[in-house]
Amino acid sequence: MPNPNIASRFDEIYNSTSKQVLTFITAKCKNTADIADILQETYLELYQVLNKRGADYVTNEKAFVLQIARQKISRYYSLLKRLQTFVSMSVTNNDNEIEVSDVQDNTFKLEDYAVNRVLLENARRFIQSKPEETKKVFYLFYDVGLSIPEIAHTLFLSESNVKNKLYRTLREIRNLLNER
Repeated sequence: MPNPNIASRFDEIYNSTSKQVLTFITAKCKNTADIADILQETYLELYQVLNKRGADYVTNEKAFVLQIARQKISRYYSLLKRLQTFVSMSVTNNDNEIEVSDVQDNTFKLEDYAVNRVLLENARRFIQSKPEETKKVFYLFYDVGLSIPEIAHTLFLSESNVKNKLYRTLREIRNLLNER
């Protein structure tokens, strides 16, 4: 049976650090498809440490969790590099699908859902074809909810560069979808 003190402390640390840790991992990852896995592994290790050492073990939450994240990123990419040395790998990720979430409108039509799904998939594929830096800008803006100045600071870019990547890609997506 899980210790309620551990679960409570974990929730407290997660709530106070998750946005910063997600931003850090996004900035450091080589591929946006790896972000969710590394984030999950980071907080899984935090939980294991708290479970093993006790709820009061962590005193500086932000530094502790960022250190775990840094180690996870390093281990993840060094392992991937070692595996690629020994085995010819082609990494495909089918988990990056954008799905239309819970439809609550009673006037929903299957055709609308199908069209929206195709449009979202086309937009997702287009964004995945962009350079990693552009994908990171989109991820931080839309998934994490960071502002343009926060993204610029996180990725060490100018605000105008972030805006340019974001708005140019949005315009390209609009043009792509309007052609179809």
